[in-house]
Amino acid sequence: MSGLSATIEGIGYWSRGLPSWDAARDYVRDGTLPEAAPPRPSPQLLAPNERRRAPETVAVALEVALAACAAAGREPATLPSVFASAHGDLAITDYMCATLAVEPATISPTRFHNSVHNAAAGYWTIGAGCMQAATAISAFDASFAQGLIEALVQLAAGSEAVLLVAYDSEAVGPLAMVSRSAGLLGGALVLSQREFTGAPRLRLSLVDADAPVPGGALARMVGDNASAPMLPVFEMLALQQDARVMLKAGPGRALQVEIMQMETMHMESMHTESPHA
Repeated sequence: MSGLSATIEGIGYWSRGLPSWDAARDYVRDGTLPEAAPPRPSPQLLAPNERRRAPETVAVALEVALAACAAAGREPATLPSVFASAHGDLAITDYMCATLAVEPATISPTRFHNSVHNAAAGYWTIGAGCMQAATAISAFDASFAQGLIEALVQLAAGSEAVLLVAYDSEAVGPLAMVSRSAGLLGGALVLSQREFTGAPRLRLSLVDADAPVPGGALARMVGDNASAPMLPVFEMLALQQDARVMLKAGPGRALQVEIMQMETMHMESMHTESPHA
């Protein structure tokens, strides 16, 4: 773990009221909210009919994934991907449970195939024409941290760049009593080993600790979402500050994420360089 690090080449973000990374960044910095924000993502990767039929979890995952790839200047088809979600689509799961209990023969095949945890990853690879590996991870409130670890392990194993996508939607029905989640949230990062000015770096380490509950501007907007544990990373990226944040990584375990701006790293290198070099 001590050797896992990466450059963030591109960022994608979507939540209700903040439908882009630019909107989220402005809100964190000065409280500005965009006017007439759409109530639902509309990922252009899908054909119009598929876009309308796709569940919200798929829509938000593809929206932020495509935005991160565009920001990084990377072709979506070239990137292996890691999709992390605490719950998948709990609304569809609730529908299936209720239907199976009352009229099992009437269950919708479309909703059934959208219920699997790797549905968003499947839509992404088909829509992007991507033949690279796609990984779907679920680790409850540690899902983003475990997805981040997986993405950086893939980089350490030789991948040139990896797309990380995290997302969750609202829990409904009886499941909402045990698997709480509100609103709709998605975040994506294109990660690589390249280093260049203007791109922040991440460095990871696992520690025995309990991660704090996310705070800050983004948490005030969507802190009740199951993917809220990722928000401290996006908050610090929006502020463009060097920082160290702690993410829930499992019972009694936290992922320490050190965020470093490349300008700062270059200055540190200059100060430590030998005068005779």
